[in-house]
Amino acid sequence: MLLLILSILSSVGIFVIFKFIDKYKLPLINVIIINYIIAASLGFIINGNFPVKEIVQSNWIMPAILIGVIFIVLFFVVGKSSQKAGISITTVASKMSVVIPMVFAIIAYNESAGILKIAAIMIAVVAVALSVYVKPLKNTKTSFLAVVLPIILFIGMGVNNSLLIYSKENYVTAEMSSIFTSTTFAIALLAGIIVVLLHPSSIKGFAKLKTWIFGLLLGTANFGSVFFIFLALNTNIFPNSITYGIVDVGIVITTVLIGTMLFKEKLTKLNVFGVSLSIITIILMTLAE
Repeated sequence: MLLLILSILSSVGIFVIFKFIDKYKLPLINVIIINYIIAASLGFIINGNFPVKEIVQSNWIMPAILIGVIFIVLFFVVGKSSQKAGISITTVASKMSVVIPMVFAIIAYNESAGILKIAAIMIAVVAVALSVYVKPLKNTKTSFLAVVLPIILFIGMGVNNSLLIYSKENYVTAEMSSIFTSTTFAIALLAGIIVVLLHPSSIKGFAKLKTWIFGLLLGTANFGSVFFIFLALNTNIFPNSITYGIVDVGIVITTVLIGTMLFKEKLTKLNVFGVSLSIITIILMTLAE
């Protein structure tokens, strides 16, 4: 259970840090690159070495490359979607993506799918949507990107989490979690460097001290969110679908609490109802075994 809590706190940390990055108007690409330098380094430090030959010749290198590229793409999609579609729609899209790995685990690995679990999955979607829903402004115009970006985020996060389950089931043991995680972050870092090289003017963003500070914080939280979920999955205390469900709903509850207490955000009656449903969902998911 401790691993689930650490995974939740790490993921919540990412959202909180992004809030400060936006507040201080820091260059997103530069913070993201520093984030992946830190995240990859932490993994290799925990692993104790940087076994390039072992990584290149591993049977999990292709899933790692795919996951790494999707990682950095999703970071940019989150940023752009927040600008075009708004924070509420973006958050709903990212959290509702939990349905994809849940369904994948049930179909691909024959995890139990009784009425209680199916009900929990359906309620989880409703609970997450209600917890983060904010009434849109009347003057807000819905553009093509405002529709497409959340859809891309929903599919991308769902597919990436499903790939993590696939990698865990077929290639990655608990002992390999740090090296696999750090490799995916290193691949995301390489992709980010390529982006910067294609846009040389963005290099000047590295001159800001706050960029490095928040890059360090984001990288630590980012690594923890993936590393701890991998360890949690390998404990086999809960099936994959239940593990992801508990973590994602926990992220929503914790984020709402931090938002109201730390950032003085006001909750509507609909939000409170959504958080209550989230708690019920966690109980249902636990009993669904």
